[in-house]
Amino acid sequence: MTKPFQQWKVLPHGKLTEVDENILTVTGQLHMPLTDLPRRMTAVRLNDSRLVIFSAIALDEDEMQALEDYGRPAFLVVPNDHHRLDAKIWKERYPLMQVAAPEGSRTKVEEAVHVDTTDPGFGDPNVQFVTVPGTRSHEAALVIRTPNGTTLVLNDLVGNIRHESGFGGWFLRMTGFAGDEPHIPKPVKLILVADKEALRAQLLAWAELRSLKRILVSHGSPIEDEPSQTLRALASSLA
Repeated sequence: MTKPFQQWKVLPHGKLTEVDENILTVTGQLHMPLTDLPRRMTAVRLNDSRLVIFSAIALDEDEMQALEDYGRPAFLVVPNDHHRLDAKIWKERYPLMQVAAPEGSRTKVEEAVHVDTTDPGFGDPNVQFVTVPGTRSHEAALVIRTPNGTTLVLNDLVGNIRHESGFGGWFLRMTGFAGDEPHIPKPVKLILVADKEALRAQLLAWAELRSLKRILVSHGSPIEDEPSQTLRALASSLA
């Protein structure tokens, strides 16, 4: 596991994009042995203009200013212990942020930053923190409701890396992180998924979310084409 950054370190990334009312997202690249891994941060604006940052990425100063213009960073969600790379430096930049992580990942996350809660109360009924069943309480997700529909924010549980090329793309496919459709990566099934039936039930429950518009994943493109059907297919893959 890559060691958490000790100083603000900006890696290649794009621009913040508003994908729905009160939801910003930005993608970047994390250099790994043999390949570059795409990664995503999501920022959710609560009804009082505070921000929930899910899977933080250090951005350049122009983008950080754009984020601060959007709202006040108040919650830092570290969705599992593999996504703690930027947690310490974000907490140092915004000392008043409340750090949240799922209970099963708490010990490892706290090697980088103190965890304030494993069950954050955002004070906004339209934004829900979920510890994903079947993952030994190691994986977190968000459910966000806006007037336009519902967005589901997942972390490592689902990958949607499709168009990587060259040796890096081949490597991601061979290791199970990339494919032709959204999937639960093989390493995730082996390491993260402990109770397939519990996870399957949760995926099917999410598939019934009212007006589900999209699924944002930490690694890969948003899933906006029939997201409910995608969740049902993912559940079937666990049967």
